[in-house]
Amino acid sequence: MTRGPVKQAEQQRFAPDGTPVVVRRSARRTRTVSAFWEGGTVVVAIPARFSHAQEDEWVGKMLRKLRSKEAVGAGAGRGNDDELAARAQQLSRKYLGGRAVPSSVRWVSNQNSRWGSATPADRSIRLSDKLKGMPEWVVDYVLVHELCHLLAAGHGPDFWALCGAYPDMEKAKAFLSGVAYAQGRGLTED
Repeated sequence: MTRGPVKQAEQQRFAPDGTPVVVRRSARRTRTVSAFWEGGTVVVAIPARFSHAQEDEWVGKMLRKLRSKEAVGAGAGRGNDDELAARAQQLSRKYLGGRAVPSSVRWVSNQNSRWGSATPADRSIRLSDKLKGMPEWVVDYVLVHELCHLLAAGHGPDFWALCGAYPDMEKAKAFLSGVAYAQGRGLTED
């Protein structure tokens, strides 16, 4: 069965604090509302049938929800680079016996095809800022993965043996594969 084109309308606005917001109305969306960051803009996806009052109500709710998630995420090392580096140190101690010691750990916005990268020569780690809205255990997996690269180059058996110390490795890999699949097909709105 083939589906026809999805009718979707967008409206740009600003939250009271100046945050840019795009409201996407979708004919396919019937009950659910979602919100996510796209670049520096909050996107709120709502059913096309919502009234303007319902739109205003849900934009407010979803902005509060996103800000609440960010506040919780900052405690998990998802805030600034210093918090991310501290989280990497904790994970190195917990899963790698403290052997992986990065010289720097930072968020970057220029990684579009990778979740993270490590340069063993200078012991630096970079994580894509696209991970910031993901569950803590997924971000932790990517950090552990990159920490393991400081101890074992490539993706050989030694590397995977080190990564295997992280108990949610397979679950996190599956989650990231699902996200990559959805992004590749433009399905991330839902």
